[in-house]
Amino acid sequence: MAAVEPDRGGTRLEVEAPRTSTQVAVGDSVSINGCCLTVVSAVDGCLAFDAVPESLERSALGSLRAGSGVNLEPAIRAGEPLGGHYVQGHVDAVGRVRSADPEGQGLRVWIEAPPGVLRYCVEKGSIAVDGVSLTVAELADDAFAVALVPHTLDETTLGALDAGQQVNLEADLLAKYVERLLPR
Repeated sequence: MAAVEPDRGGTRLEVEAPRTSTQVAVGDSVSINGCCLTVVSAVDGCLAFDAVPESLERSALGSLRAGSGVNLEPAIRAGEPLGGHYVQGHVDAVGRVRSADPEGQGLRVWIEAPPGVLRYCVEKGSIAVDGVSLTVAELADDAFAVALVPHTLDETTLGALDAGQQVNLEADLLAKYVERLLPR
């Protein structure tokens, strides 16, 4: 659960994280809904972060309210296994949930995204939504769909998504590098 409060011209974000708080220390990077922030305090199962205007303007962190659930993930440490997709915690844009419909035991979620994110999306490619690495199931001109499995619904906040809700989006890192390196 999160609480957001103004602090010294910025915003202090406090997160109850009893399981994670024993793994991190002041100065560590932790992803909050896909936005990489630095731990400024870690006391008794509570982590605190300072969110500067840059982070608030480029993400949906400013829409969090006291008691909001968040996806929390410490940075991977050297030597740990790397599974899934490459995700940095660098939010590229904010998207908006168009729909979230049951599909078997899972959920199909359509998310409207800006062209700057959609250009890196391909079916069966990767996308991070609120810090959760997912596979693009379907594409439209202005949106993409993801198919959420029961485990993801149980272990993240994505099972509670509603139409109109803002989400942080991170496009595929490798696609961005390929684009940058190819001759124009």
